[in-house]
Amino acid sequence: MSGDDVGTVRTVRAGRRTVEVHRPDKVLFPGGGDAKEYTKSDLVAYYRAVAPFMLPQLRGRPLMLERHPDGVDGPRFMQKNTPEHYPEWITRVELAKEGGTVCHTVCDDTATLAFLADQACLTLHRWLSRSDSPDRPDLMVFDLDPADGSPFAAVRDTARWLHDLLGELRLPADLMTTGSRGLHVVVPVDGQDDFDEVRRFARDVAELLAAGHPDRLTTAARKKDRGDRLYLDVQRNGYAQTAVAPYTVRALPGAPVATPISWEQLGDPGLGPRRWTIADAVEQAHTRPWSGTSGRGRALGPARRRLDALRGS
Repeated sequence: MSGDDVGTVRTVRAGRRTVEVHRPDKVLFPGGGDAKEYTKSDLVAYYRAVAPFMLPQLRGRPLMLERHPDGVDGPRFMQKNTPEHYPEWITRVELAKEGGTVCHTVCDDTATLAFLADQACLTLHRWLSRSDSPDRPDLMVFDLDPADGSPFAAVRDTARWLHDLLGELRLPADLMTTGSRGLHVVVPVDGQDDFDEVRRFARDVAELLAAGHPDRLTTAARKKDRGDRLYLDVQRNGYAQTAVAPYTVRALPGAPVATPISWEQLGDPGLGPRRWTIADAVEQAHTRPWSGTSGRGRALGPARRRLDALRGS
């Protein structure tokens, strides 16, 4: 079946609903080199399969959608507002922005995941707060962003150092590949603090870690100031900022996936930011790599006191 056959429509079952998939054989990820070819049908199938593991990470969270109607080699656009033609059963939330509001899509079920895949939404970027408390994040994210050309060992070392520091602060943390360049360290918090306080806390943690490894790490926002050091990015911890959702596909050759991993897997010599793709990420999800972290977020007050003691302030 030709990917250019605009009249081709298949239907798939997604939870309690049936979703139409238009032009299912359209190639979204062209093959070449070591990268396999994947179609829209492959993308829909992946999101349906991973839904039991991905939906708990998405429910109730506003999304920014990264769409590639002509595949990864075509134009990209970032979609915040939910189009009027989206089905009425898709959850929406209207939230404030400077000078107005945005009607964000919220993905609460498998049917929504399948519909978004049909819309060539490859990557879902989630808020760190929920729709009912948009000003109060319940997640804190550290993005470990290596310098161009750096070996992955730099990211691996930084993750271990950060894990140790968060352990001193008694903050459990989860780890995931980004599917692109580095790793994210995700800390569940209790949603009692606003974004300014959470970002201030994350910045102070990053600065303390960088001060202990000044030749390896930096918190410099400007790329020209980083040299060959890894950037500890905490800027995602802000209102209306987003981070790639766990188990989302990235718009890169071979369809790599942002994949949760256990801390034990950090020592795997085969680990890299694009280790998993839509071909095997569901298998990794079945290992439930985040099961060791309590679902209840921690309060930052006690952690702030411990952090200030370590900083000597």
